[in-house]
Parts: sequence; C-alpha cells; structure tokens
Amino acid sequence: MYISNYRRKCKAVFLVFLLSLILCIFRLLYIQIFRSNYLADIAKKQHTLFVELEPFRGVIYDCNFKPQTLNFPADSLYASPNMMKAQDKEEAIIQLSGILNLSNDYLRNRLSRKKAFIWLARKISPEQAQAIKKLKIEGLGFLRESKRSYPNAYLASQIIGFAGLDNTGLEGIELYLDKYLRGGEGWGIFLRDARQKRLDIYEKLVLPKDGMDIVLTIDQVIQYIAERELDKAFKIHHARGASIIVMDPHTGRILAMANRPTYDLNEYKTVSKDQWRNRAICDLFEPGSAFKIVTASAALEEKRITEEDKIFCENGAYRVANHILHDHAPHGWLTFREVIEESSNIGTTKVAQMLGPQIVYKYVRLFGFGSKLGIDLPGEISGMIKEPRFWSKTSIGAVPIGQEVGVTALQLASALSVIANGGQLMRPYIISEIRTKQGEVIKRASPFLIRKVISLETAARISKILTGAVEEGTGRMARIPGFTCAGKTGTAQKLEANGAYSHNKFVASFIGFAPAEDPVVTIVVSVDEPHPYYFGGVVAAPVFRNVAVDVVRYLKTKQAVDSQMNSNANKRYH
Repeated sequence: MYISNYRRKCKAVFLVFLLSLILCIFRLLYIQIFRSNYLADIAKKQHTLFVELEPFRGVIYDCNFKPQTLNFPADSLYASPNMMKAQDKEEAIIQLSGILNLSNDYLRNRLSRKKAFIWLARKISPEQAQAIKKLKIEGLGFLRESKRSYPNAYLASQIIGFAGLDNTGLEGIELYLDKYLRGGEGWGIFLRDARQKRLDIYEKLVLPKDGMDIVLTIDQVIQYIAERELDKAFKIHHARGASIIVMDPHTGRILAMANRPTYDLNEYKTVSKDQWRNRAICDLFEPGSAFKIVTASAALEEKRITEEDKIFCENGAYRVANHILHDHAPHGWLTFREVIEESSNIGTTKVAQMLGPQIVYKYVRLFGFGSKLGIDLPGEISGMIKEPRFWSKTSIGAVPIGQEVGVTALQLASALSVIANGGQLMRPYIISEIRTKQGEVIKRASPFLIRKVISLETAARISKILTGAVEEGTGRMARIPGFTCAGKTGTAQKLEANGAYSHNKFVASFIGFAPAEDPVVTIVVSVDEPHPYYFGGVVAAPVFRNVAVDVVRYLKTKQAVDSQMNSNANKRYH
C-alpha cells in the first residue's frame, strides 16, 4: 500500500514537471518564432542609440569674402528617463531649472516620459554645459551640435536674416537660400554600455553633407557707412522708420541695404517681428517730388519740351479739376530745368498735361514702377500704379508729382539708375555666387538688362538737370566738395486712415548718384515720419552726402589697390 502511494506521487510529480517542461518548450518556441523580432528590437534599442548628425550650415560672405555668419560647436543636453531613478529625476529638476532657467513643470513633464532619449535643452552655453557636467547626474548626457552665430550682430540684419534652433532658415537670405545653406543630414547608430552611456563605436554611419557657401554683392565697409549715417538721421529726426540702398547703377549690384529700426541677429527672439521686415523692398510709400524724374524723362524723350522752354507756375496756386495745387514756394515763369531744380508741382503738372495720362503711365511702367524687379530676396512687393482708365480728373495733377502712386525704395534706386547708366533698367541683385566648401562655383549671378527705357541723350540731359537740383535747387544740402552729384529731393504727405493727406506725417527722401559725370553709386534714402523737420532736402539729403563722400573715396581707393595688386602679380608672372 505504501509503495503504491509512493509510485502514484512520483508519477504525479513527474507529470507536473513534464507538463511544465512542455509549456516552457512551447513558450520558447512561441517567443522564438513570433516574438523574436520584437524582443530583438527592444534589446537593440537598449544597447544602441540612433543619432541624427547635423551638417555644418553654409557660410554667408560679403563681396570681399568677409564672413557674415559663423558656425561654432555647442552642447545639447538630453536625458534617458527610462534609465533614471526617481531621486535622480528630482535632483535633475531642481538643479537644471536654475542653470537653464527652465520651469520645474517643463522638466518634470519631459523626464516623466517613458523614453530612452529625450531633449532637455538644445545648444546651451559652455558655462551651462560645464555646470551640468559637474552635477554627474545619472541619465543625463550631451551631444555636440553646431550653433549659428552672427559676428556683426546688427549689420545687414534684414538682408542676412537668421536660422532657427534646427539650423533652418527663417528670414532673409537664410530663408531664401535655405536649400543651399542647410546641407544634408547624416545619421549614426552608436553602441551603448549597460549604463546607457554612448560609446564612440558606431554600428552604422552616414556622414552629413555640409551646406554650400553664399557670396553676396554687399560690401561690409559700404554697409557699415550706410548704416552709420542712416542711424544718425533716424535718431536725430525721431523717425518712425528709415531705409537706405546703395547700388551700382551700371549692373544692379546692391552694395548696401539697411533699415531702421533694426535688431541683433543673435537676439532675434527678443524683438518684434516688425523689426525683421526689410522695409527697403516691402514697404509702400508715395515718393513725392522724387518721382518727377519720370515726368521729366518722358517729356524730353517724347520731345515735347526742352530745358530752356518757359512754364508759368501760376505764382504758387493752380486749379486741376476741383483741386487747387500748390508749390512749396510761389513761382512765376520758370524754365523746364528750373521747374525740376526748384521742384515745382505746378510746372511739373503742366508738363504732364502736355503729355497726357497714357504717356505718363507708359513711362511710369517703363521705369519699373508697378511691378516686381525680381531681386533675389524674399518679400519684394510690386508697388501700385493705377491704369489711366481708373484715374480721376485730378490724377494728372497727382501721379506726375508722386501722389496716387506707391513705390518701394528699391524701385526708386533702380529708376534713378536708369538715368545714371544711360537709359537702361537693370535687374537688382544681391547674391553673387553659390559655391561648395571646396570653392567650386555652382551658380554665379551676372548683370541682367530688363529693358531700354530712354535714350542715352535723354539720360545725359536729365542728369544735368539733376546736377542743377543739387547745386542750385532743393538738394543743396547734398552737395559734396570735390565732385558733383546729381539728385532729387522728395517730401510726401502720408495718408490718414480716413483717406485724407496728413498735415503732420511725411516721408522725406533723397535719390542721387555720384559722381554726376561718371556715376559709381546710386543712393536712395527714405525717412518715415521725421519730426520736427520733414523736408527731403533737410532730412535725407545730408545722409546721401555723408554716405556718398565716404563710399566714393572708398571705392576709388579699393580700385587703386586692386590695380596695384594686379600689376604686381603680372610683373611676378612675367
């Protein structure tokens, strides 16, 4: 009996073990066949780390290859919440909130996620990184990335623009040419030890492709000169805004372009988006008397008048339909030359009446107003000019003197360059070259003729009239000892919300080129709502003078140095 019970118990135990063994075998087979890939992936994730490898963003240079942007290495802080103990997380929250100036709630939210890798702070300062490394908190680590920096801070800020945290262009050239500057991302799968620390051993690696470099037409020296003088005027005249453009009239190359207010590219997050705006190409304003160059050019080109023909300027008051037109000072008889020199609204309107709306409109469009010029920058607008069929009875006394028309500073610069270069409208451009890190040029810009606007003879005649406007007329404050300049003042009333012209809000402008007999630069200065003085000849003309004298001297010196260097190189070669 005893032996029989013993045998039954042994058999029962054996059966239990056998069933357990069979279940284990089936479980192992199930895992091996159906769950092997899933579990292998988990193991792989625990012992490997996928890391995106960021390329170095291309550098933006001025025309003399002076860097306007830089890339420097920066540490980015990450955490492995799955591998952190509760006390490590709490210590990290307390310590990091003070070092990184982050809220406890933000850090707690990040560290509570069940992930093996999560960013806590990107591209932090060296001081912050060093302070965190000293804490020696388990589960925290660093990856080296590149951070975009702008060595000249405020200089050409609205042209260059900026890139964001992920090195993606957000404004200006950084945005416009982002596909060239950004490069291609790489990636790597790195091994980790039992403590989840990354080892410098990779399983797979795809190297990033660095971005291409951009060479601008901007000259850093000329840009500095332009910004220095514009800033003075902006502050002295308590203006709402201001713009300046310096252009090579023969090619359309932009040598400088600046706006006020401006901002530090390294601190773009701390300013309003209004300061990011490139006012020179995207702000619309009525040009006032600066626009008279179009009417004057049309009259001479169409042979409706000569410089010495006399026009009666009605002693300062002239009726156009139901509107009384005034001059800033009463005039009697003036020659056509004096009409432009003295900026007579009445004399200019009478010349426009000789031409008629269709011809005036034709030349407005020929000079590039009312359409985009195609500059290689984001945000350019086309301006505004109504077709003659939409003109009112008073429009013939408004459009020719720069009212009922909206322009940009860039359009004024291109239009004046037509006169400076002998009658050709050139497409403005600011990007000279796109090149690889090895120096291979991928794209190179060249001057592009949009159309012929006026004859060489007409351009020369208008140039003489504009020289007189500086020497004897309203632009006297633009005169430069040592060489002559040609230019035209502009003072335009701004429109109020009710559609009426304001009596205390103006746009003061001056457009000019120098030297008058052989122009090397066209300069446009526009100042929005200056006070208490608001005339273009008082506010904007001195800016032109100060910029022109320094820029012309600089360009002549640069040309002389380049010629000497080329001469020395040729002597060595021979």
